[in-house]
Amino acid sequence: MFLNDTLTLWSAASAPPLLATVAAEYSPIILSGVLLTLVTIFIASKIGSEVANRLDFPPVLGELVAGVVVGVSALHLVIFPEGGLVAADSLLMTALQALNHLSPEGIETVFESQSEVLSVLAELGVIILLFEIGLESDLRQLKAVGIQAVVVACVGVAVPFAAGTIGLMLLFHVAAIPAIFAGAALTATSIGITSKVLSELGQLKSKEGQIIVGAAVIDDVLGIIVLAVVASLAKTGEIDVTNLIYLIVSATVFLIGSILLGGFFNQTFTSIVEKLETRGNIIIPAFIFAFFMAFLGNAIHLEAILGAFAAGLVLDESDARDELDKLIKPIADLLVPIFFVTVGARADLGVLNPTVPENRAGLLIAVFLVVVAVIGKLVTGWAVFGIPGVNRWAVGVGMIPRGEVGLVFAGIGAASGILDKPLQVSIIIMVILTTFVAPPFLRVAFGEVETDTPVEPTGE
Repeated sequence: MFLNDTLTLWSAASAPPLLATVAAEYSPIILSGVLLTLVTIFIASKIGSEVANRLDFPPVLGELVAGVVVGVSALHLVIFPEGGLVAADSLLMTALQALNHLSPEGIETVFESQSEVLSVLAELGVIILLFEIGLESDLRQLKAVGIQAVVVACVGVAVPFAAGTIGLMLLFHVAAIPAIFAGAALTATSIGITSKVLSELGQLKSKEGQIIVGAAVIDDVLGIIVLAVVASLAKTGEIDVTNLIYLIVSATVFLIGSILLGGFFNQTFTSIVEKLETRGNIIIPAFIFAFFMAFLGNAIHLEAILGAFAAGLVLDESDARDELDKLIKPIADLLVPIFFVTVGARADLGVLNPTVPENRAGLLIAVFLVVVAVIGKLVTGWAVFGIPGVNRWAVGVGMIPRGEVGLVFAGIGAASGILDKPLQVSIIIMVILTTFVAPPFLRVAFGEVETDTPVEPTGE
């Protein structure tokens, strides 16, 4: 992905003396471009998250919308050399060119180089995000949750994935791999957003709440496996049955094997932490483990994020888990917004302008994905069995929001080049709408429970 491409670029640049001279000549300006763009990204992310929070929406959606505003769809402050865009299309690059009196060729070099650096930072951001999600996915709760959550999660993955993939191929004639990728994006469930609303309603420990949270955790695990498989398929550009079986088996074995070996990893991690006395005695070993697991995921032709997620799941049971959770948040606060803002910045909403005839197919795809995303999760409520009086609507609605997990799918799909602009933007619209509508409808669904019969906490 970004990192591999960047290493290739830098290694190529280090070979010819002329290119090395060019890089050395422009390196201060490239750094200026990166810093100026980061300032723009951080200001946009903070404003967006604060506005979203005040409107009682998830802050991550504010960061995404802020990215859309500063990106190719609106202000052209943060753009990337994709789809024919050049330095002259960026207001920041135009300002840099004027300040440093650069030639058109020089500013183009600066634009491409600083875009690569930002892409690497965004890639690190998503790795840290998945590490953090893994830390928050309580394995003890996952092991203790009933079979109902497992069934709900499997239905919540299988139904939208199958409906989305087959529908895109049959109705819109989308090629197999992009259709599979879009179908995979429909499988996600945001445990963070759902848990927040359930907590506010006092329903986190209810039987519906436990099923939703447990199923959302399992959804994350299954979704990351699916993402690792389809992203690997995107690299080859074709569906090979043998390769597909290898990817599914290797992703499953990698994740389950990491969890099963968690006791050994945790003992080693704890003993190392106890022996270290200088600053970073917890966070540095944790990141060494996370990055090494991410490297292993990449090395076996899966995704780096699968390794980072597995590392989070493993260290979730560590004695230092609570302190580690506090230490990782400031780092995530610094790098994760870069990922979300750049995902929004890359999304060209103009490709869904209905006044342009050739854009109407893309708009129909967006509508189709939203419908499948909602219905595909609502049916999960009817997969619950053996629990009398369960609020099936609440379970189904609680599984709808895609949130940050859905954005990971969109970001990686765009980075791999497998998604064209209409399909990429359609996925982002699906993520935004499902995340916006789920919290108020979840309040309505549980409001019906509160007016009828009280929900007793259960240890199931």
